[in-house]
Amino acid sequence: MTAALRDPELATAAAPPMPMGNSKLATMALSGQDLAPVWNSLVERVTADPRDAAAFLDLATIAYIQGRPDDRTLLRARAFELTRIFRQPAAPAASDVTRVLAFLSPGHYLANMPIEFLLEESSVQLDMVYVAPGLPLPHPLPDHDVVFVAIAESDENQPLLRELSEALRAWPRPVINRPERIAPLTRDGTWALLKSAPGLTVPLNARVDRESFARIGLGAMAIENVLEGSGFPIIARPLDSHLGDGLAKLDGAAAIQAYLLERPEPAFYVAPFIDYRQQDGLYRKYRVALIGGRPYAVHMAVSAHWMINYVNADMNESAEKRAEEARFMVDFDREFAVRHRGALREIADRVGLDYLPFDCAETRDGKLLLFELGTNMIVHAMDSAETYPYKRPQMAMVFAAFQTMLRMRAGLH
Repeated sequence: MTAALRDPELATAAAPPMPMGNSKLATMALSGQDLAPVWNSLVERVTADPRDAAAFLDLATIAYIQGRPDDRTLLRARAFELTRIFRQPAAPAASDVTRVLAFLSPGHYLANMPIEFLLEESSVQLDMVYVAPGLPLPHPLPDHDVVFVAIAESDENQPLLRELSEALRAWPRPVINRPERIAPLTRDGTWALLKSAPGLTVPLNARVDRESFARIGLGAMAIENVLEGSGFPIIARPLDSHLGDGLAKLDGAAAIQAYLLERPEPAFYVAPFIDYRQQDGLYRKYRVALIGGRPYAVHMAVSAHWMINYVNADMNESAEKRAEEARFMVDFDREFAVRHRGALREIADRVGLDYLPFDCAETRDGKLLLFELGTNMIVHAMDSAETYPYKRPQMAMVFAAFQTMLRMRAGLH
């Protein structure tokens, strides 16, 4: 991918190509629309004009949505051969436009914050610049009021975050979510940063290479040596995995052996399993976004299983669960945010990012249980307004807070 980025820029900084973008295409797919006509139209465009970088980028997005990662990689490489700068324009009727220059990684879909979802049809002009280690920034860059680092923490992105930190050290415009604040947010780094925070429970996440993990599975090494005295059951997942990929609860050493037969990765994170079931026997997971230090409810899911995501929690099928989520959002500022005021403040102060979403729960003794945090978590308004009538107003408030934060940091508010 980096090699593809070395080719000459063909788009100008004044008028970058404007793809449909992640948010529009993902919303179409989630609502059940057939993307085949869109795909065919984009193919016609690149056939007529092989320099149509926006069309290539949209084709790459559709390929990802359709589960074709190799096609996505090839199509994005072609787009980046043409330009590294793409624009999501402000809404046509917008006044007092804020010009945001966002830096992104050319890597995996979750290598970046999906910032487009928070800014669609807003008064923000978003110029997305893809950068890579060892590669100079494009020159010239679009004029902008503020810089936003949308590159998320991952092992792959660490060199890029280090280089960008140096490049932005004396930047002439304000910088939001500085890379040196993002880089430490590995799972083990997050634990080290927040483990002593009052009112917060952060399970130890320890890195373990495959050989050592196999030794634990064979009984040649104790899991307590890795987890500072904690034993089974444990949670395991590959490094840099997301969306539950490879996430498993292992109840004993024999389970490690079976797990490694299924997973080819060279290294893993392991953590103690914390049973966070509430009195009714159900698990509840919350997504919260800190924007300018203030917490906002994003979503919640209720499930009989410990590994929760919005799909496997069957939120679509349960009016009772949706009613509980609606109450969570309506009462958030006077209940959840009040109960965990101190822990939320500690997260905001210690991490030091102007925008930070995270997933959490509540322990049985009333503490905030942090699962993970990272700017690449999706914060969106794609859910059906008919099924989730309470979510559009809530997300509109979240998006407005994010856009206001951008203006304030840019000195425009």
